[in-house]
Amino acid sequence: MARTNSAFLSAAVIGLALVGSPAVGHSLAELEGNLSRKEAYFQVINKPAPPFQLQDAQGVRSDLASYAGKVIVLNFIYASCTDICPLLSDRIAEIQDMVNRTPMKELVEFISVTTDPEHDSSVVLAGYGSVHGLDHSNWRFLTKTPDQLESSTRMLAEAYGHRFTPVNGEYQAHGIVTHIIDRDGQWRANFHGLQFSPVNMVLFINALTNDAHSKLKAKPEEQGFWSTIRKWL
Repeated sequence: MARTNSAFLSAAVIGLALVGSPAVGHSLAELEGNLSRKEAYFQVINKPAPPFQLQDAQGVRSDLASYAGKVIVLNFIYASCTDICPLLSDRIAEIQDMVNRTPMKELVEFISVTTDPEHDSSVVLAGYGSVHGLDHSNWRFLTKTPDQLESSTRMLAEAYGHRFTPVNGEYQAHGIVTHIIDRDGQWRANFHGLQFSPVNMVLFINALTNDAHSKLKAKPEEQGFWSTIRKWL
């Protein structure tokens, strides 16, 4: 995407995000329905996200619970990939830039997990983001911890629905999917491939940062009240 188009899209999304959530995220169900109809590469998931415990280039460990209260934009890549992974990283950097120009920045974490921990050393992890324009303030490139198997991150990717096939004796061929996890650790959606609209992803992230999903969850006393009413009907 040309820089001028990217800047235009960023400005449009910034405007929507700063207006406030009523028009954009007053109903997550409505937004999911609209995206399901209009965005061919969007998939509603809505189930608990597979947990993880990984570490960054500095050896700092984090798990899914570490990001409670934040929307997670998660993808799986490996640094030596020369075809689709760099394109995905560039796309994530574009989306991150759009998000980070708004108040959403404090509520969104971008996480890339390597599926090749054997070769993605700490040095590789530390330098990868800068090459693709990713902002380290809310982007992490994570790998396995020393006590985990080499296959642990690939197994995590499989838990998120990725399928690996052996290529020249190695398991590094996998699909390109960006996973969106809400502030409560619920896996809300997938955006498949690279042809989805960045604006659509940012609008979905915006709805989640505005806690639109929480409005779908009735409070316990409300559930009790409506349960009583139903008994009378």
